[in-house]
Amino acid sequence: MANLKEIRNRISSVSSTMQITSAMKMVSAAKLKKAQDAITAMRPYAAKLTELLQNLSGADQDGDENPYTQSRDVKRVLYVAITSNRGLCGGFNSNIIKEVKARAAASETNSTVFTIGKKGNDILSKEFDVVGHNVAVFDDLNFVNTAELAQQLMDGFVAKQYDEVHLVYNRFKNAATQLVTVEPFLPLVAEDSETQSDADYIYEPEKEEIFNTLLPKALKMQLFKALRDSFASEHGARMTAMHKATDNATDLRDQLKLTYNKARQAAITNEILEIVGGAEALNG
Repeated sequence: MANLKEIRNRISSVSSTMQITSAMKMVSAAKLKKAQDAITAMRPYAAKLTELLQNLSGADQDGDENPYTQSRDVKRVLYVAITSNRGLCGGFNSNIIKEVKARAAASETNSTVFTIGKKGNDILSKEFDVVGHNVAVFDDLNFVNTAELAQQLMDGFVAKQYDEVHLVYNRFKNAATQLVTVEPFLPLVAEDSETQSDADYIYEPEKEEIFNTLLPKALKMQLFKALRDSFASEHGARMTAMHKATDNATDLRDQLKLTYNKARQAAITNEILEIVGGAEALNG
């Protein structure tokens, strides 16, 4: 059994760790509320905008003239892996990395990666051709910064550096659940004619002009939504992970305190026995 000093040191160390994990949990909980409100308010707008563009693209016979809707033989696929810049968030980052690896392994095409977030870049850059990475977007997550990043991906697609682009990120469901999502980004896929509305719309200005104006904005909004989802998921995952870590630290501290009390009681008992034994020897 460890001596009392060693047990006291372990109790002190576990208590310090517990304070850190508890503080990180509270910080993530505070940030999660704001991030959750942002993505919840944004989803309906982004979904409706994408639906509108898919409908316009499907109804437009000349839709292939737009560079972002052109379908071509898939020889090179780009996976945009969205992770975080920091760890201590459970399986948040590893789940994205595993999904990218699994997709690339199962694909017969040449797979390349664009990483957003330091953790994903650190791992994936060792195994894949990383055509670009960004670690600063989460420092100030806004539409302007995201639009620049999205434009970089769009320009690469138009230049035929890759034939398809897929976003791989954690979609926020609740604080304890994040869903790994693989979402097509480019090219924009037209909505099936069977699912389109039969309503006869009058477009002003022309339908093609509306489509070509809104499409770049919608793509940038789609990436912004994915980043918002990932940002909220990160704080939810970290809050959950730190909550579990705090509970485990509490249990370990209690066990160490029990061990310490047993060891202390045993030491006291031994001292008493030694005193009694010494007294009996003197009396004898």
